[in-house]
Amino acid sequence: MLRISFSAQQFGHFHIEHQANSQANAARHPIPFFFLKTRDFFGNTKHWVTKQESVEISDLERTILDGLRHPEYCGGITDVAKGLWMRHTDISVAKLLDYAKRLHVGAVYRRLGYLLELFSLAAEADLRSLRESLTATYVPLDPSLPREGSHVAKWRLQLNIPADELLAVRSS
Repeated sequence: MLRISFSAQQFGHFHIEHQANSQANAARHPIPFFFLKTRDFFGNTKHWVTKQESVEISDLERTILDGLRHPEYCGGITDVAKGLWMRHTDISVAKLLDYAKRLHVGAVYRRLGYLLELFSLAAEADLRSLRESLTATYVPLDPSLPREGSHVAKWRLQLNIPADELLAVRSS
């Protein structure tokens, strides 16, 4: 059974639930969907599912930025950092920066800049361009975790995950 439901509390969001009917187990798998403004619909690539059918999916850089924007939907900031590190040789930093500017989301600037600097993946000039776009507001590195930990003024981030935990993803 497929059911689409809308929530007034989450204006602009809806999800689809797929219920697998079996005698042993009836599992529900909610899938969050987001409505995007037309200007935010970029960074897609065609992926062929069969010889005749394709779907549009986000490219590598857009996937990283979506994870930085909503880490709660992809395992947290540690998993986003792991994905960034695992695929860093395939990722275009120039495209990441361009997409970040197009999204124009301060939390993305902060998290992206911090991770690029932590992993030494970007030149100082690129990092500076992100820092110049920051406001005075601090945001948590991972919004799904408690707001505790030290603050990094350079990125206007509250580090609620220790840097050594993020650096550990390089060895996994």
